[in-house]
Amino acid sequence: MLPRAILLRRLKASSISPCIRSTLKRQTIAPLAVRYSNSGVPTSTPGPSKLNENLNSTPSSSSSSRSSDPEVKLEAEKENLEREQESWLTRKVEESPAAKSLLMAAAKVLGYGSPRQLAARRAFVLYEKVAAVRADEDMGFWLDGCYLPPTFQSWFTITNLHIWMLTVRLRALPAEHGTHYIQALIDHFFIDIEDRIRAVLQPKEPMPTPYTFTSTFYLNPNAQPTKEDEDSNVEKGLKEKMKKKRVLNRAPDRIVTRQMKIFKEQWAGLGLAFDLAMVQGDQEMAAAVWRNLLGARGAQGIEYPLPGSKEAKAATANANANARFRRAVNLVGGEVVNVEKLDLEKEERTDDESGVHDFPPSEVDKYLTYPVVMRDLTEYVRRELARLDRVRDEDIMEGDWAKLRFGQVLEKKEKRKEKV
Repeated sequence: MLPRAILLRRLKASSISPCIRSTLKRQTIAPLAVRYSNSGVPTSTPGPSKLNENLNSTPSSSSSSRSSDPEVKLEAEKENLEREQESWLTRKVEESPAAKSLLMAAAKVLGYGSPRQLAARRAFVLYEKVAAVRADEDMGFWLDGCYLPPTFQSWFTITNLHIWMLTVRLRALPAEHGTHYIQALIDHFFIDIEDRIRAVLQPKEPMPTPYTFTSTFYLNPNAQPTKEDEDSNVEKGLKEKMKKKRVLNRAPDRIVTRQMKIFKEQWAGLGLAFDLAMVQGDQEMAAAVWRNLLGARGAQGIEYPLPGSKEAKAATANANANARFRRAVNLVGGEVVNVEKLDLEKEERTDDESGVHDFPPSEVDKYLTYPVVMRDLTEYVRRELARLDRVRDEDIMEGDWAKLRFGQVLEKKEKRKEKV
């Protein structure tokens, strides 16, 4: 759309309706205000002055009174400053309709303003503001309720769950939009994942700007200490340790690629499991929660310390001392290349440093909370899917993104009634 100043130059007074003329009075006078000297004598401005006379907008006394208005002067100075800051190309395009039409045609060929590009812009907002923040927003539940370690793996799993819930809603968009939105959302997800992996495995000095934001859910050992850390006596010792650890070798790209493949398989596995659970019922949903979010803890049984055994004495004297380590191993994909050559028992006893493993005998009481946790997460997923279903397509594509924000997992019943 052409600016008002250019529009006025190209329109003749005879072709302007009284309605348009009345709306353009302020804009036609404002540029003249700054062209008056301190003595009140106007400088040479033939274009706007002639147009002002043709439009018969106001008497000269009214024009001089408006020119002395500080607000009008300030507005005119601001408009002139903006025009001075415009690039040469911008001014040429605005002054030439042919150049503008040519530029818009070229932009259309390059995909600017296409449905795919608009979906990519909107999907980035949905990813950054709606899905990626859930681990940080409800940190207490994930760490204390689910007993997830504050690691990047846990952050990925939590974010992956909310990516899936958004994907379910985006599937219901019209076909010409839904495909673009889903693909763009997943693209932003994995671009951010790769950026975060490289920040840990391939640190740079100084640290580059993150693709989205720096999460407080997990600690990057290569992150630079903040000013608050430097001023804090509590964090001072940690800062000195981090300084010593800063000299780290950059991991080769093949390790980054391998990690990306593992996360891709985890994304596909969680999506498939929850798609099946969505149509089969809450029992399957709770099982999907246990396998994908809770690490399938206790899959091989729960080991209780026998009275008088070494493990019982160790648990009494020093919690978790000499306790046997065990975790669930994914036999499909990941780091497993040949299942036949895999020593499953050895792998189950090997710490993969993910932080998700069976509880030791001294902490078996934590399993008692798992049925409640699985129920709460099942209710949360069902509740949020129903809420997203009530959001209009227009609000998703063009409206307020805050309408798609997820609630707390342990949401109070009073708040649920208000939303319904």
